[in-house]
Amino acid sequence: MDDRALDRDVEGLLTMPIEWDASARQLHLRNDQVSYLIRVLEDGSIGQLHFGAPLADGRSYRHLGRAGFQGFTNRLDDPIALEYPTAGGGDFRMPALVVEQADGSSSLRLEYASHRIFPGKASIDGLPSTYAESAGEATSVEIELVDRPSGVQVALSYTIFRDAPIVARHVRIRNGGSARLRVTTAMSASLDLPDDAWTLVQLSGAWARERHVTDRRLAPGRQSTASLRGASGHEHDPSLILRRPTTTETSGEAYGLSLVYSGNFLAEAEVGLYGTTRARLGINPEGFAWTLEPGADFNTPEAVLAWSNDGLDGLSAAYHGLYRERLARGSWRDRPRPVLINNWEGTYFAFDEQKLVDIATVARDLGIELFVLDDGWFGARDDDTSSLGDWVVDRRKLPNGIDGLGRRIEDLGMRFGLWIEPEMVSEKSQLFAAHPDWAIGVAGRPRTESRQQLVLDLSRPEIVDHLFTVISEVLASAPISYVKWDMNRNITEPASLALPAERQGEFFHRYILGLYDLYGRLTGAFPEILFESCAGGGGRFDPGMLAYAPQAWTSDDTDAIERLRIQWGASLLYPTSSMGAHVSAVPNHQTGRRTPIATRAAVAFFGVFGYELDATSLSGAERAEVADQVAFYKDHRELVQRGRFVRLRSPFEGDGNETAWMSVSDDRRQAVVGFYQTLTRPNPGVNRLRLRELDPSARYRITLWPARADTVERDNALVRGGDELTEVGLFLDVDRHEVANHGDYWAQLFILRAE
Repeated sequence: MDDRALDRDVEGLLTMPIEWDASARQLHLRNDQVSYLIRVLEDGSIGQLHFGAPLADGRSYRHLGRAGFQGFTNRLDDPIALEYPTAGGGDFRMPALVVEQADGSSSLRLEYASHRIFPGKASIDGLPSTYAESAGEATSVEIELVDRPSGVQVALSYTIFRDAPIVARHVRIRNGGSARLRVTTAMSASLDLPDDAWTLVQLSGAWARERHVTDRRLAPGRQSTASLRGASGHEHDPSLILRRPTTTETSGEAYGLSLVYSGNFLAEAEVGLYGTTRARLGINPEGFAWTLEPGADFNTPEAVLAWSNDGLDGLSAAYHGLYRERLARGSWRDRPRPVLINNWEGTYFAFDEQKLVDIATVARDLGIELFVLDDGWFGARDDDTSSLGDWVVDRRKLPNGIDGLGRRIEDLGMRFGLWIEPEMVSEKSQLFAAHPDWAIGVAGRPRTESRQQLVLDLSRPEIVDHLFTVISEVLASAPISYVKWDMNRNITEPASLALPAERQGEFFHRYILGLYDLYGRLTGAFPEILFESCAGGGGRFDPGMLAYAPQAWTSDDTDAIERLRIQWGASLLYPTSSMGAHVSAVPNHQTGRRTPIATRAAVAFFGVFGYELDATSLSGAERAEVADQVAFYKDHRELVQRGRFVRLRSPFEGDGNETAWMSVSDDRRQAVVGFYQTLTRPNPGVNRLRLRELDPSARYRITLWPARADTVERDNALVRGGDELTEVGLFLDVDRHEVANHGDYWAQLFILRAE
């Protein structure tokens, strides 16, 4: 290999360089936004030199790390920055890899063996990952390491994308020896930083209040978020963000680590005794162990690392573009998503065919494009006590079957969608009666029920095959354009009757591999169906799911005020095109809150828009409002689904009474700004909302939705310069005599079009 490579023309496209400096034994991954520098240390291990601002190519940076590092001999606890640290060799910080060997020891010493640089990006066997559509979009390097006594071989894979401050990483571990090995820790990425002046930002919560932003300063020791539920979970997002204490939305340094995985994870940061920080991200080691026979491989999920010097907004912009365009895939990746209505909160289990058609007919007249039939259409499913696993239509409710209902919906000029929960089984079901051993559980122990259901063992290929067959039959039997794939409980008594005792530590990961296999086979067999993932709302809202379903049900909580926090938090990593957001009836079924229907729509517009109610129960005035909302969204759906999402005023700062955000088109000629006020205050003061990402030289005509004849409209319905809107802002002052007209839960949209 050349001393300095790679800067070659591939298929007429200039790849971005990954440069190998043989004399410095240095790899430099670089684009115009970021540099990632790695060096082979003197003891053969791989050291981290720099991940951050782009540095000039063609130079040696070996001086950024300690010269002459010969391992931890005579210097334990050395704070050297390592690319993939192991346990047992003098580094007492968190390891990235722990492998139990035949003699019972876990010490490894990984040494550099070789590397290869190639254009584009390789996929990961059995796992979702980001991708490049052409060789010129990305460049990759794979570094081979070996522990000679054990035969452990480790391939560290890196991809740098041409147009983003992002490096994607994953690891392949191979048993190159002659004895069986047991992997007990296999992180997807480890990142060493030279100081501890960081604030850890996490997205945490619970059912109905997912992805709330929480941050705290790092302190000596470990701080982590994790899941052991068999899914990424409502409680924590599989990610970790580190920002400087002075970093804001728009300025300052920040790192993001995001895991493309849907199962048990660990995201952790440790401040060591010398004030350095190590972060690691990957499969949760607790409850995990993977046996590697000689010659066998294990692949970790992909970790997507991002760096920004433009605050949290810079991180979000990088993740949004990559996840929307190079993680999501399929025929619906770039297509406008339809406005839908779901019958769940409108009817729950109590419906028949005519009731559904009546709802769809009203919805059609209001401009809604897709009708979704939720739970209760199969088996004898009148409540949640039975029938999961029996995917046969209930002819009592639907005498003409799914096909008959689907054709009636399509005859209305709408598309038809269907809810399924394929991973689950009810004890009261024909499937459980025939195959009680297919449910997850420990032999000789009772199974814990949740929501009166059990989980099928997707670690077993025969169960995945069965589900593919029966779900395929359903999807092929009717004109189905959309599937809502739900998962309403986490895994208890985690064990598989098909795995021997010494391999039970593989169960959770094998379950996820089975899930991905099923998702991949179904989306491949039905490429024109739009899949939406769901897990009791946001219980498995993660990058792994985005690779199969380009949108997800963000939360079961449809209350507009609660959704401000949920959608704000999710937007740190996820694009609006991934967030299902619906208008529901009031009083809200989760909070009991009564909000104006205009406010409910103004929040839900910034996502994949729909309704969660019985359209036949709407009053004449409400129907007129809904028709206006649907028309407004269709006019702006490309902008809100694919535009640059910009956060302006946080519900997590101050008293949280005001929230604001906006979407801006790529050419900066259009924008929609959302402003939300929770409680009305008497005699308010001056209030200006500065905008961002506008063209300072453009002049924008501003209109308001909904229109209102008051001070806010009179002050803003003008033509104003982009520079002025950025430096001065919109006028949110409310005349004290008009405050009562706005009331609590006020929302206002501002539509900007360049003239």
